[in-house]
Amino acid sequence: MTGALAGRAGLVTGAAGGIGRVCALEYASAGASVVVSDLESRRDEGLETVRLIEKEGGTAVFVSADVSSEEDQQALVATTVETFGAVDFALNNAGIQHQASLIEMEQADFDRVIAVNLKGVWLGLKWQLRQMRAQRRGSIVNIASLAGLVSPPLLGAYVASKHGVVGLTKTAAVENADLEIRVNAICPASIRTPLMDVLSPEQLEQWVARMAIKRLGTPEEVAAAALWLSSDQASFVTGIALPVDGGASAM
Repeated sequence: MTGALAGRAGLVTGAAGGIGRVCALEYASAGASVVVSDLESRRDEGLETVRLIEKEGGTAVFVSADVSSEEDQQALVATTVETFGAVDFALNNAGIQHQASLIEMEQADFDRVIAVNLKGVWLGLKWQLRQMRAQRRGSIVNIASLAGLVSPPLLGAYVASKHGVVGLTKTAAVENADLEIRVNAICPASIRTPLMDVLSPEQLEQWVARMAIKRLGTPEEVAAAALWLSSDQASFVTGIALPVDGGASAM
């Protein structure tokens, strides 16, 4: 896939660490210019992602943005165009978790998860698609989760948000396919990132036990799928929710 995105530009949200950082690095290694985006409070980590890209000879800039803010999402797309000339791809990766049973969950916690994970993807799609429709081309990848396909306990808000991401992905794909714009989702299972830290050892063991490949996945394995979906090699693929789950959805 080396050079698969040569001459192209795009943005990655939640790119200050974890899956987002590794995806930004993967896009840059494939020849793309990358806008690395995350919260202002994570500027230092975001700038570290930029530094890692530049260290390998790539091109990147950091832009702070809150995905749950429409103003920030609009500005993020505008800055990408101003800086690199287009939005050829976008990876909507930013997300949070909250662990609680449905009857114990506080409304504020539920609302925050939905605002970031679901509303944030919708707002990203809204402004990314407006630009891509003007260009009449583009590819968007939304990071959902295996929890967007199944329903593990004690993650109700997260499950609801990620099921919603899968639905938004399909709607966006159908609404924009005639303009050579593709929209897909990736549904990772247990990937070794800080988000996994909210799970107890017992819960983590349960997640690994449900996979055919009995180990945690890596951000690099998710990034490989994201790069493929963003490239022309996936030119006839749109509207899918691709499990990167160690075979969990097959069991």
